[in-house]
Amino acid sequence: MRRSLNHVIASMALVALSAAPLAQAQATGHPSGLIAEVRVATRDFHDVGVAIGAGYASAGSCVSGPQAGAMGIHYPNGALASDGVLDPRLPEILIYEQRGGRLRLLGVEFLVIAEQWHAANAAPPVLMGQHFHYVGSPNRYGLPPFYELHVWAWRDNPSGTFADWNPQVSCDGYAGESGAHPAGHR
Repeated sequence: MRRSLNHVIASMALVALSAAPLAQAQATGHPSGLIAEVRVATRDFHDVGVAIGAGYASAGSCVSGPQAGAMGIHYPNGALASDGVLDPRLPEILIYEQRGGRLRLLGVEFLVIAEQWHAANAAPPVLMGQHFHYVGSPNRYGLPPFYELHVWAWRDNPSGTFADWNPQVSCDGYAGESGAHPAGHR
């Protein structure tokens, strides 16, 4: 009994210590880990024209959810989405929101097709300590089974930095990219 109690206390201390950097990053405004990597990698993509020049293109719709909130407008990079590789500096999908006729960068989605991943890896994907979500098929995206991870690097998400749906994101202002100003600002 004493050993298991010590184990529980040690586990709780480890959880508290592992959460401390994220809490400190949120309190100071200086993100760390995957969030910091994503911000560095995407800082130029606040201008959607730069993102398009880098191979990202609009999926042509805004993804709203069954719960409150949305995922936003996805801009996938076909070459990255089909390479079977996950790199924190090369997100497969950029996520924007259209408000007031402007596209604003919110974050990214990392995505890998499950069959490709399992051909080269024994375990499901984890990127800088963050576990991916598995999405089976059939799915609303028409994709084969895949793993995905959202990172809300540029918009707070009360549901969590790595949650799929963000209650602070809306598709209400989406009128298609032709009605948006290309440069978005946070």
